[in-house]
Amino acid sequence: MPLNYHIREMQRQDLEEVTALEASCFSMPWKYKDFEETLTNPDRVYLVAEAENPKAGSSDRILGGCMLTNAAGEGDITNVAVREAYRNNRIATALLTALFKIGTERYGMTEYTLEVRSRNTAARRLYENQGFVSLGIRPNFYERPKDDAVIMKRTAAVGME
Repeated sequence: MPLNYHIREMQRQDLEEVTALEASCFSMPWKYKDFEETLTNPDRVYLVAEAENPKAGSSDRILGGCMLTNAAGEGDITNVAVREAYRNNRIATALLTALFKIGTERYGMTEYTLEVRSRNTAARRLYENQGFVSLGIRPNFYERPKDDAVIMKRTAAVGME
């Protein structure tokens, strides 16, 4: 049975579940107040992938999420997370595609950067498939566990999204 979900901007009622998603995916997760502040920041947008028909009694309404920050006209992508049970369903790809569309339409962005753990080969492959290339390494950038960050960048022609 296909997984049915839609992508939309995070709303106040999503904060607890988004915070839980973040905690399940990252060793040093953002907190509730961090996500709450994004709701009023005009330079940030956090998208969620919401299940169309979550199982009764399940907390799996929000399947994934990610954030875009407008940093002087360039997109900074962070907090890309998908619940482990729902990975390999192209949710992260759909979230990134929607972020690129918002970046282009709302902010006029053509360039996007992100950081990813050097050991996270699945995420690196995802980003490479989205047109990101490695710019270099930030040694020992991550803690818990210690890891290097791979800095990646994507440049898109205006109107090509």
